Amino acid sequence: MFYYISKSNQAAFNQATEEYFLKNFEENFYILYRNKAAIVIGKHQNALAEINLDKCEEQNIEIVRRLSGGGTVFHDEGNLNYCFISKGEKGELINFRKYSQPVIDVLQSLGVDAKFEGKSDLTIEGMKFSGNASHIYRNKVMQHGTMLFSSDLSRLNSLLKVNPLKFRDRGVRSIRSRVTNISEHLSTPLLIDELQNKIIRHVQSQFPEIKAYELTESDHEAIQKLMEEKYLKWEWNFGYSPKYKFERLIGFDNGNILEIELDIEKGRISKAEILGNCIKKEKIAELENNLISIPHHKESLIQVLSHLNMQDYFDQLETEELIHAIF
Repeated sequence: MFYYISKSNQAAFNQATEEYFLKNFEENFYILYRNKAAIVIGKHQNALAEINLDKCEEQNIEIVRRLSGGGTVFHDEGNLNYCFISKGEKGELINFRKYSQPVIDVLQSLGVDAKFEGKSDLTIEGMKFSGNASHIYRNKVMQHGTMLFSSDLSRLNSLLKVNPLKFRDRGVRSIRSRVTNISEHLSTPLLIDELQNKIIRHVQSQFPEIKAYELTESDHEAIQKLMEEKYLKWEWNFGYSPKYKFERLIGFDNGNILEIELDIEKGRISKAEILGNCIKKEKIAELENNLISIPHHKESLIQVLSHLNMQDYFDQLETEELIHAIF
């Protein structure tokens, strides 16, 4: 068994690292890492339905879809993440309590009344500080979870705040819970690096054979390749979303009103309907047809719409306003 402490704070790299260890090693792994500000989406979620896209873009927040299911989580450098990769028997691989126990043990040793509650949550005084998710690959399970230590919780709430009326889909929805930081419950101040060290020492006491692992050059190259070909790609992070319908009614300062319905499959527009008091009814079907097969992605839509004259389709509506309405 190995433990690995990532030197990277890039969410895409660390997600690729987890997948690389899971699929290319026979040994079990315990991994710890911290990311700069990022949102990590569950595998079966509609990314756009989980995030405040405008705020994410304003703040240059990294958005990455992970290999496991579950809900969307916010990462920053005040959040310590762990990952257990372990072999096991079919039907007995998923065990959220078992793989979360080292975190609970360490916090309880520090006088923090951490508990395992529900299906996969870790809580303190009824407030969640850790969400967990898992993925099975052959005879192995990967379970990973967050540990909110000193995260910016106001930022978390603002980035994950989205209008639920915009989307209808069968994707897994995140269940918002009251959250807390571990640091708020410590009787003696502790640095996040010190918590990391305590967790590693506890895991070492449970698995005396465990050894530190350092990435080789070939490891790094393989992880980098996986990151570039998957975890940095729009096709994985957004295009992998389940089929969904986007619906929006929006009014503009000049009195214009638009009602937009988009059917999205594999991240691309399969059907578009645009209604409102500013459309030119005899021409709007042409615009709707131009949207078919375009990714539900701002840059892609800008590229298409910038070559069209909006005055052919609308009375006093600019391209930027239409783009805003579609997200």
